[in-house]
Amino acid sequence: MSGLSKLLKLFELERIEENIFRGISYDLGFPNLFGGHVLGQALLAATHTVDAARPAHSLHAYFLRPGDVSAPVVYQVDRIRDGRSFTTRHVLAIQHGRPIFDLSCSFQDVEPGFEHQEQMPEGITPPEELRSERQIYEAVVDRIPEHLRDALTRERPVEIRPVDPKEKVNREPRAATKHIWFRAIDKMPDDPQLHSAVLAYASDFELLGTGMLPHGIKFQDPGVQAASLDHALWIHRPFRVDEWLLYSMDSPSAADSRVLTRGKIFRRDGALVASVVQEGLVRKR
Repeated sequence: MSGLSKLLKLFELERIEENIFRGISYDLGFPNLFGGHVLGQALLAATHTVDAARPAHSLHAYFLRPGDVSAPVVYQVDRIRDGRSFTTRHVLAIQHGRPIFDLSCSFQDVEPGFEHQEQMPEGITPPEELRSERQIYEAVVDRIPEHLRDALTRERPVEIRPVDPKEKVNREPRAATKHIWFRAIDKMPDDPQLHSAVLAYASDFELLGTGMLPHGIKFQDPGVQAASLDHALWIHRPFRVDEWLLYSMDSPSAADSRVLTRGKIFRRDGALVASVVQEGLVRKR
């Protein structure tokens, strides 16, 4: 299957009971299941229990255990509250009889109100003038350890184009800021709920690595242990994830082997569509 077909298959959840769903696993080449994988599937499982006219606006999640890429994930949805304007859901993701992920999410009726937003960064190179992450790694494939080559150069369903390609191959410590463009690799169905699930999926890319930039380290280093601990996402405005989105990230703090990262996601027209905060574990082995 193409990368997009694999992505859409990932979000075809099987309903095995009224509030219980099962999703397939998709190996991106990482040792464990990608965190964005369960983020997106869990949000979609909750969405399947909510009126389609009430979109998701926020989620808060904890990663409890590493996920197994060779096994499906079962999602148990708890219908916490259905109010006049808001709906709240709790989702527990389970593998091999144990919870691996815990999610709370909220949905709201669309309604007009006051508006303001932080402005999109200026002077960012447009995506058409940038190479993809895959192309950057393919150009230096002989310098990549053999056991990592497949994971770093394989096609992925969401294309990433770093604004600063040197960040991918240069280990010199630098400021904890990063900008990337991302989008699904082909046109997606006109389903806002599916676009929100894919946005949640993509929001886990690159965040923790931003907090590693001041230290000149990377996930694949043998002396580094890194994992996402929790993740929060707020959706502010409509968007399409098959159109280019700018992800601007920074890391204000690292202490006690925990790194805090933040992200803002903008449309090409400058509209701020989502905000993200994540804390991750980064420790010396």
